[in-house]
Amino acid sequence: MDPATARKRLEEMLADLDRSIDILRGEHRTERIEELPFYDTHPADSGSTLSDTDRGEAVLEAAKRQRGAVAAAIERIDAGTYGLCVDCGTTVPDGRLEARPEAARCVQCQSKLERR
Repeated sequence: MDPATARKRLEEMLADLDRSIDILRGEHRTERIEELPFYDTHPADSGSTLSDTDRGEAVLEAAKRQRGAVAAAIERIDAGTYGLCVDCGTTVPDGRLEARPEAARCVQCQSKLERR
């Protein structure tokens, strides 16, 4: 994938992630247990609320990690290293970059990383 096309896609992804993170932060603030109204509820409702809050926090953290990967890919474009594996230096296949423009590693190095 050429750097100009990659940059455009990555910048769009970054904007989408920023909007999602802002929304999730807003929802997360309103779902904090200490801010929830205390009224007569069934004990199972409290567990459900905790589970929803945990899920919201996990989604927010995943979005933040994804945003970091996208920002790092833009930095690699600026440095002239986009499309090269950050571990072994080989070319990341175009098909991988088409599917995941933020990919920093070739398939082999990514597999090694995930096995660790």
